[in-house]
Amino acid sequence: MQKNFRIFSALLALLVFALACANPLGGTSPVEPANVETAVAATFQALTAPAPESGDAPPASTSNLLPHSMYFLNTDGAGLAQVYRLEKDGKTVTQITFEPAKVEDYAVSPVDGSVVYTSNNQLLNVRADGSNRSLLVDGGKVDENNRYLTYISNPVFAPNGQTIAFGYKGLSFYSIASGQYNTVLENKFDTFDGGFSIPRELFWPETYTADGSKLLITLGYYEGASAAIYYPNGGTLVQLTGGEGAMICCGETEWTSDGSAFYAASPTFGMFSAGLWRVDATTGKVTTLLSGSFDTNPLNLADEPFLAPDGQLYFFHATMPGGTDMVNRAALQLVRAGTDGVANRTVLRPETFERMNEALWAPDASFVIVANADLPEIYQGGRLELYYVDGQKDMISLLPFGMDMKWGP
Repeated sequence: MQKNFRIFSALLALLVFALACANPLGGTSPVEPANVETAVAATFQALTAPAPESGDAPPASTSNLLPHSMYFLNTDGAGLAQVYRLEKDGKTVTQITFEPAKVEDYAVSPVDGSVVYTSNNQLLNVRADGSNRSLLVDGGKVDENNRYLTYISNPVFAPNGQTIAFGYKGLSFYSIASGQYNTVLENKFDTFDGGFSIPRELFWPETYTADGSKLLITLGYYEGASAAIYYPNGGTLVQLTGGEGAMICCGETEWTSDGSAFYAASPTFGMFSAGLWRVDATTGKVTTLLSGSFDTNPLNLADEPFLAPDGQLYFFHATMPGGTDMVNRAALQLVRAGTDGVANRTVLRPETFERMNEALWAPDASFVIVANADLPEIYQGGRLELYYVDGQKDMISLLPFGMDMKWGP
């Protein structure tokens, strides 16, 4: 895979801007803005809106609507992002963190439901009920001119719940048993006169395979970013090959259940190709399954792929005529196909998803929870709505807002 994804510094700046100006993180939906000033005002109102209390969600039709509890981010009464949990009944919401600064990233232990998270450039841990708050790593004050020198990010629990991978001066691992951490892949910077540094190579974790033998990570470069596979036992790093023009990075991926490969997809087209890809975890070889580039007609757009236990690939998909200059928000539909994304591809529901920002699949692929933004300018989170892949069942509205959804144990 080529590393011509985008100027990495521009990506970071764009991400910071999106978080600051386009992340509602609140329970209310602002009206369509008429200009920049009203957009900013509406966003601020949403940012400071309180999170929904228990029982605010519509009643579920069963006491066990969800197979597991579901964690997500929303704001508290002070407008600060915190971790919340939606219980299996699909109605009861419990606040887990109560930080004086916003929660940036978090992960849930697959063993006991405890939460590790970052806030105020610290790595922290609480039990599933929010008790026993403990500081694991303190990164100190962040130098905004050299933000990624000491920035803590992206905690990820290993499947056994005993190790936490996270980004801090590189790819680091924290041991629950010893209370210590070590950095296995160090970030590299080019430093210029005046002490200003530009990232040459950054590492942070994304997701483990189910057996914990592989860890998907992101490699950030000044000129772009790419996914890679790290083997914790042995320290081997496998980088991707092939898939030129594709953007396969930054957590937009899904492991197969056996960890032999992962799928990646992109519903946007312009600077990079849209499409669907499968990556071999042993070799890093990228296979293009669906393509949406300047050379294809029609364009194939895909998002949120999930290889289910039934051996079928579920994802969101749309086609558009070739010759299109750029696609940002496409009208995707929920589909099922063979593992190649093509064979027996079938549309499962009549809805189109033009403002979907993320999705969380049920482990058996019987349904998917979608975060649908109320405004096209919002690119994180949204109304949490449950859609059964059986199109005969109605959509169930869960919560007015949530983002960064994760299953609990």
